[in-house]
This record gives sequence, C-alpha cells and structure tokens, in this order.
Amino acid sequence: MSSLTDLRFFTTPSHDCSYIDGKKAVTLFVDPAAEIDTPTYTELSAVGFRRSGTHLYRPYCESCSACIPVRIPVANFVHQRRQRRITRRNDDVRIDLKEARFSEEHYVLYARYINERHQDGDMFPPSPEQFRSFLVDGRPEAVFVEMRDAEDRLLAIAVVDRLEDSLSAIYTSFDPDCGRRSLGVFAVLSLISMARDLHLPYLYLGYWIKQCQKMSYKTDYQPIELFIDNRWLPLDR
Repeated sequence: MSSLTDLRFFTTPSHDCSYIDGKKAVTLFVDPAAEIDTPTYTELSAVGFRRSGTHLYRPYCESCSACIPVRIPVANFVHQRRQRRITRRNDDVRIDLKEARFSEEHYVLYARYINERHQDGDMFPPSPEQFRSFLVDGRPEAVFVEMRDAEDRLLAIAVVDRLEDSLSAIYTSFDPDCGRRSLGVFAVLSLISMARDLHLPYLYLGYWIKQCQKMSYKTDYQPIELFIDNRWLPLDR
C-alpha cells in the first residue's frame, strides 16, 4: 500500500497539446514502479489524476490550467428532457458487466469507432496492441460495460474503474451507425445509474476544457463539479 506522500512523480518533456492548437503541455505521472492499491487510486482520482493503460497521470502545465477534472455527484443528478428521451429510445438495451479482457468483438467495435469518429485523435490508427495496452492491460478495478440490443448486437462498450467512492469513466466506444440512439449520452447516463445502484457518490468524467468543443458535452450532466485550486466546486453556469 502507498500513501500520496510516499509516492514519486515524474514529468514528461514539453510536447504539443492534444486539445488546444498551438499550446505546449507537460504531464505528471505517478511512478510506474509504485504499488498502487484501490484506496490510493481513489485518493489520486480525488486530486485530479486519471488512468491510461497502467499509467496514472494529470496535466502539469506551468502556464496553462485549461484541463479541469470533472465529476458528477450522482445522488443529485437531474435528467434533462433530452436525456430522458434518449433513455426511452434505448429501452431495449441490455447492459452486462464483463471482466477486462481482450475480445475480438470489442476490438472491432472500438476500431470502427476510432476510424470513423476520431481520426484526429491520439488513438488513431487503432491496433489490437494499442487496444490491449490502453483498455485491457490496466488496473484490477477495470470493468467493461457492454450495451447490446434485443438481437444481442453489441452497440457500445464503456470501460470504467470501480473505486472506493466512485466510478471513473476511462473510455467509451460505440457503433457509429447508430446515431439516432445517441449512444455516447446513453453510456454516461447508464454509468450514472450504475454508480447510484452501487451506492458510490461520484462518477468521474476525466478532464473538461472550456475551449475544446469535443468536451463541451460533459457540462450537459448537472450538477457537475470542477476541481479548481485543489477544491471540488460546482460549475457556475
């Protein structure tokens, strides 16, 4: 078991920011050799760290604070009208929880999603090795949340870590041909319900950047809290 005060951290060299054109970024990583148990991972999430594969990290840019960790206090979440419609539209969807392991069916859906929706992202081009390192070979807390229709067709996969007081959404991919279902929204709503059912107070949604259009959807889930100056604060809309 490690405590936050015992951990060592490392920074990357300055590199091009993935989210804001023309900006440089620095990332702070937890020592990859450290033994991080679930309580420590929970503490790290509460101070803005995220997971990618086996790595726990957070932005560490000296002249920029645009990347803001966000989480939903699920007990207080209120559906908007559009979100209620999306939930009804997906009444036929069955949700199953699976262990984090490689599945050809999962990978094919992930690759289609990346190729059709995120050719400008860090995950392009997808490969089985990248899928394994990013989503499968990560942490023991990881769960694959499968979403299937009445004909057992895989519609979406949400990879989520179950922590002591929260779920942490790692990545969601979905069938790009099912636009009418709004599966990205439905996945977040499903994780909110899952956290409530597990009596976990929070759902972490990663980072929000006000200037980044791709992240604007996160503030559609209200109320939402932002980690600013080492405090979780409600978003003032």
